[in-house]
Amino acid sequence: MNFLELVKDRYSCRAYKTLNVEKMKLDYILECVRFAPSAVNRQPWRFHIVSDETQKAKLQQCYNRDWFKTAPVYIIASILHDEEWVRADGKHHGDIDIAIAVEHLCLAATEQGLGTCWVCNFDAALCKKLFTLPENEEPAVVIPLGYADDEPKEKKRKDTKEIVG
Repeated sequence: MNFLELVKDRYSCRAYKTLNVEKMKLDYILECVRFAPSAVNRQPWRFHIVSDETQKAKLQQCYNRDWFKTAPVYIIASILHDEEWVRADGKHHGDIDIAIAVEHLCLAATEQGLGTCWVCNFDAALCKKLFTLPENEEPAVVIPLGYADDEPKEKKRKDTKEIVG
């Protein structure tokens, strides 16, 4: 599959089969994440794999949606604020860096036949507390991961002329 096909195939999956994600596929996805670029190569991130039922139940408290509960695996993507690069004008790049890494994760998962969804509308403070994350670590995105049990909806995209100036 070429890159354009891969990008077109990736969508926000909101239903997952009860099948487990194979360790080999998860390891491959995390290896792809490891090679994501970041500002000044700081790699200011930490990824927490949540797959056992107790931990999953804790995370589901942070985003209480029925579809979310169907995922066999979750990945909490956190920014390590004491490691992020800060531009001379004070602009922090942790959000940008985590976004690049998470999209590497989502595209690698798609390539492996798995579904994902960016979940940013979760209770980050509760997540930090329930998973006892250190002060410098901010949970930024939760990614449910598994075999899709839904179909992608048509993607409405702006025309190239609308996004290129």
